[in-house]
Amino acid sequence: MGTVFLITGAGRGLGANLTRQALAAGHQVVATARRPEHLLESFGGEQDNLLVTALDITDPATAKSAVQAAVDRFGRVDVLVNNAANFYAGYFEEISDAQMRAQVETNLFGPMNVTRAVLPVMRAQRAGHIITISSLAGAVGLEFCVAYAAAKFGVEGFMESLRHDVEPFGIRTTIVEPGFFRTELLVDASTTWAELSIDDYAERTAVTKKQWQSMNGQQAGDPAKLAAALLALAGQRQPPARFVAGSDAIDAVAAKARGLLAQAGASRELGADLAHDAA
Repeated sequence: MGTVFLITGAGRGLGANLTRQALAAGHQVVATARRPEHLLESFGGEQDNLLVTALDITDPATAKSAVQAAVDRFGRVDVLVNNAANFYAGYFEEISDAQMRAQVETNLFGPMNVTRAVLPVMRAQRAGHIITISSLAGAVGLEFCVAYAAAKFGVEGFMESLRHDVEPFGIRTTIVEPGFFRTELLVDASTTWAELSIDDYAERTAVTKKQWQSMNGQQAGDPAKLAAALLALAGQRQPPARFVAGSDAIDAVAAKARGLLAQAGASRELGADLAHDAA
């Protein structure tokens, strides 16, 4: 028997590529989306190794239902891929409070909802692998990405800490930090622009928005290659806790790491001797 994958956001981009490649490799796949009506057709119709089901990652009830459907069909869930996400773009003051909360609800609480639903199954199995797609913006703050980065930085903290909770049960975790890939994150269905307008930001907003829009479909990264890399990671006995994907992300994360080391070193003179004298 192949590995049982549960993939969120399987309708397009990376999720669709990963679903097709997992099926081609002989694995069983639970492909989920908020509106799954056309998923079966896009993956070649009914097949023994494929279950298509609805899952709105912001709704814990549908997460539980999707996991139960996976267990009913295949008996287990070996790999959860938290892939579904969206993008709220803009400068902080122009992103409304409601938009900021919506971004965090989807991109942070969404993966938490699905992970919470699948963990009882994996604990009972004493095995499993949770792969959560973060972003370069989950490691490095980027202009025009304050809402997205806030949620993805949260994902990194969640997953990095979750690892310690679940390793005793044989459950592995991997954070994936892709750079710029053609994953359809910048299509209209996935991107929401800041709804407020402030004169001081107007010129920069107009220029930066056009730059982001022009990147759609022009990103260097190939989601099919990323999907193949994730399949390889899922097959490893000891998968990495973090996988940085794409040369742009590798260079940027390496530079961030060097910067953190330099900042820690520069803090030592003023920051090291701050304990109580009696300690």
